[in-house]
Order: sequence, then C-alpha cells, then structure tokens
Amino acid sequence: MRPAHLVRRFRQRVGRSQKQVEKLGSNAGQHLEQHFFNRFDNLLSVRWFVFGWVGLFLLLIAGVLVQNFGLSTYYQKLATIPGGIYTEGVYGRFSNANPIYAASEADTTISRLIFASLFTNSDNGHLQPELAASYSVNSIGTIYTIHLKPHLTWQDGTPLTSSDVAFTYHLIQNPNALSPLQNSWQGVQITTPNPLSVVFTLPDPLASFPYSLTTGILPKHILQSIPVANLRSADFNTIHMVGSGPFRLQGLQVTSTSNPDNEESTIALTPFAHFSSGRPKLSKFIINVYANQTELEQAFLSGQLTAMDTSGVSASNIPAITSGIVAHSLILRAANMVFFNVSSGLLADQQVRQALVSGANVPAIVAHLGYKTPLVREPLLAGQLAYNPTYAQASYNPSYAAQLLNSDGWVVGKNGLRKKQNSQLAFTLTAADTSENHLVGNLLQKQWRSIGVNLTLQYLSPIDFQNAVTYHQYQALLNGISIGIDPDVFVYWASSQASINVANDLNFSQFENPTADSSLEAGRTRLNPALRVIEYQPFLQAWQQAAPALGLYQPRLLYLTHGSVAGLENGPIVTSADRFNDVQNWEIRQAKVTD
Repeated sequence: MRPAHLVRRFRQRVGRSQKQVEKLGSNAGQHLEQHFFNRFDNLLSVRWFVFGWVGLFLLLIAGVLVQNFGLSTYYQKLATIPGGIYTEGVYGRFSNANPIYAASEADTTISRLIFASLFTNSDNGHLQPELAASYSVNSIGTIYTIHLKPHLTWQDGTPLTSSDVAFTYHLIQNPNALSPLQNSWQGVQITTPNPLSVVFTLPDPLASFPYSLTTGILPKHILQSIPVANLRSADFNTIHMVGSGPFRLQGLQVTSTSNPDNEESTIALTPFAHFSSGRPKLSKFIINVYANQTELEQAFLSGQLTAMDTSGVSASNIPAITSGIVAHSLILRAANMVFFNVSSGLLADQQVRQALVSGANVPAIVAHLGYKTPLVREPLLAGQLAYNPTYAQASYNPSYAAQLLNSDGWVVGKNGLRKKQNSQLAFTLTAADTSENHLVGNLLQKQWRSIGVNLTLQYLSPIDFQNAVTYHQYQALLNGISIGIDPDVFVYWASSQASINVANDLNFSQFENPTADSSLEAGRTRLNPALRVIEYQPFLQAWQQAAPALGLYQPRLLYLTHGSVAGLENGPIVTSADRFNDVQNWEIRQAKVTD
C-alpha cells in the first residue's frame, strides 16, 4: 500500500473521531439543559422545603454530638496515665551519689534513684526484694544466702551478677575505700557459688542482718580498674554514674555564682527500661539541688518544681500549705529523744534523770508540732517486735518529779530553782539549729523550770552539731536515731558502743548496764521472733529504771507536691530516701479515660 493512501486513511479516521466527540458533547449539553437547568426553576419553588429537611438533618447531628458529650461523664473519668516530667527540689549540695558514700539529703536522693539494692524497706514493716528474689539462713543465723533475680542488667546493658554484689561489700570492708559503712561489715565473709547466689558468713548469729542489705550495688566491670584509695573522688560518683535502679543519668549541670551559697545543681534522669521492678511510668525525673533555702521555696511556689523535700529546711522557708499543695507527712521509723550523758555531772544521778522524765509533758510537746505522730515511750517503737508498754518510761507527773528531787537533796530556792549544797540543778541541752528543735527545747525549758531545773539551750550549726555528737561534747543531747524495722538497737545502748574511741559510736547517753548488754546480745542472736521478745525484756526493764534518755516522738519527712502523685505511699519509712520505694509506679499526668 502506498504512503499517500495510508495518510488519506489516517485523516479519514481522525475526522470521524472528531465528529463523534462533537456529537457526544452536543448530547451532553442537551441532557444538562433538559435535566438540570430546565428543572432549576422547579428547585427554587420548593427551596423552603429542601432547606427545612437540611436544617432538620443538621439539628439531629448537633443533638447527637451534644448528647455524646453530656453522657461522656458517665463512662469516662479523669485518671492518671504514664508520662510527664517530675521535678523535685532538694536543699543542700550534691557531691557524691555513690551508695557506699552518700550521706547528705541530695546525695542519698540521687543515689536511691540510680542505684538498686538487694532489698528495700517497705512501708508495711517488711523487707521488699529489689535485686534479690529471696534469701535463706542456716539454723543458727550465721550463713545467709541471697538468691538474685534472673536476667538483671546494668544501665549500660552489662549483665548484673553475684560478683557485683560481692564486689560492692568487699569495697565497704576495704579500709582504703573510707566508707562510713565499714565498721558494721567487719568479719563478714562473702562468696559467690554461682552468678545468681551470694553467701554471707557472719562471725556470730545476727537476726537483723538482712536489714543491712539495703545499700545500692556497684558495677564491678566499671570500678574494678579504679584504685580503691581513689574511689571516693572518682568521676563515677557524680558525672558517670551507672546503676541498676529505676532511673539512669541523662545529664548534670551545675550553676555556680560568685556566692557559693547560691549554687544550684540540676540532675536529669530518664527511665531505665530494664529496672528489676518494672520500667518507671514517668518520662523523666529531674532533681534540682539548691544551696539557698529561699531559692528552693520560690522555685516551688512559682510552679517550677513538682515536689519539694523539706529535709533540713528551716520553718521560715517551708511554703504555707495552700490550695493545690499536698503535704505528705511521712513518719519515720526513728526516735527523737533527749539523751542524758550519764558518764559525769549531775545527769549521772539516776534519780535526777527519773525526775526529768516525770517532769516532761511529752504529749503536750507533740501537740505543738503541728502534725500527728506516735509518741516514743521506750527504746523500741510502738508496734515493733518486742515492744512492751509495761516498760514505758514514766508518764508526766510533776508532783512525783518534785518528790524525787526533794528526796535526793535538791532544795527549791527563792527564785524557784533547786540547789544541793553549792551546786545548782542546771545543765545544757545541745541541739541542731532547726525550728522544730527550738519549739521542743523551749517547751522542755518551761516544763523543767516548773520543777526547779534551770535548762540552758544551745543550738549549733550542722557542722558544729556533728562535732559535738561525734566527741560527746554535751551534757544532754536532743537528737534523732534511726531504729528501722528490726528491734536490734544494740548500737545505741550497748556498753561496747559507749566509748568515743569507737568508730561511729552511737551510744549517745554512754549508757552502760550489764543486764542490758546481755539482753541486747541475746535478742539480736535469736532467729525465733517469740524468743527474741522474751530476750529483750530485761533490757527494756533496765532502760526504764535507769532513764538514760527521755523519749519524745517519731519524726517525719514533710514532702510537698503540687497536686497528688499517684503511687506515692505515705509511710511509715525508715530513711527519707524510702519515699522512692515505689517510684516506678508514680504518675502525675491526667487524662479522661473510659471507665
């Protein structure tokens, strides 16, 4: 076929296609004219009818939406959900979060959040496993075997095993490490038969031993290369911390000024997904450490902080409890007491001490504190194993107190104060300079003056007070002691702990009594609870008769938050850091959820 013919055929086909398109367009236009434009006039004639139906339809939709919104309150509620940034303010300075060194409130706060321990002290009065799964003890109480949870890891992903536990306690025992915990670990042998078991062999039976296993565990793979003598100053303790606790270190920032009293540290923590008790529900935990109490208060009141730890904060710097602020009174398993130094002076006279106890109206003092707390009436806490109200200290009876002093030769002078020969019935009470101690001291001063005692009050700065306590430079001491869950109070009342030459001596009264010593020793070496109760009775009786101290009350940690914190238990607790016992369950974000 020739090319000219092909071109002609192609042109004919294109022409036919164009005519078909034109015909289709014409037909479409005719249909549009016939079925839409020609009927548009009819639509206008019924427009009000159409608008009515459209309006009714829209009204029905609006009604359904309003009804759903109104009924949502019946099947939805406001609840806390995971997430949110929790910011806590603490007074002091951050210096060392290593658990074998941490001592200040700031240090122990950070240490508790980053480092996990074998056990924690729960608010129900029992040990709560953290890294440990369980423990067993031999029949005489000298060999304790701790069984770890499987699949434990450090925050850098390295497996955590029994060798890390042994490494931690061997460090504490090493004198070159300079840990304040060393004295209580002397003579303890530590072995690791397998990666999930640690065996502690004690030189003597000790029923309270498991309660000493609450120290944070350290990573051997990181610290074993650091000379022990250099460990206290290692960067690990501040900027390179790696633990196995609920939160891991994200960053540290220190804001310094020309005035060191205005220093502020910010420690940012993020959740540790593989924490043994479960991943924390908070998105981030931030601790702001303030060296200035006023700045801490202002930061809390301005809403910069979710919570404020008032430990060590004077009353003038504690915000008033107003709307939106929740005050958590976390009662401590501790005892505030007046310890009489019985080693010398007029307080060596047992009858004088008995009179001072009878002349103190402790319930009236507690009533002025502004919060409810149990009284301390003996060296054990009410409800504790072996506590017996039969051996409580004498109740308030100023007439009996006066009778005791009269029979002891103390005569009331014209000024209302007592004298014996040329000696005045007077002594000094030493205490830390806090508002609560001022309140307690002033009330005791008035009460004891009414029975003829001249009490001088001495309030010291934290450093001076610690020196006075360490070297027993006081006649009477207003101080608190941590008693904990177990009734083993050997370190506070045994004669062997009464010398200032003993490291970390805590027998503040320098109380020495052979009967009490035997009872304390027997009570701590028995595993059977019923037998322990019996063994402690002679000690309680001796303490009651000798009156080496005046029991006052259990102190509290005042913890302030903006709004409630779901999962935060309200005590009682052993240490202030125990407020974080269940921190992995804390929630602060709120949202409406289906019921």
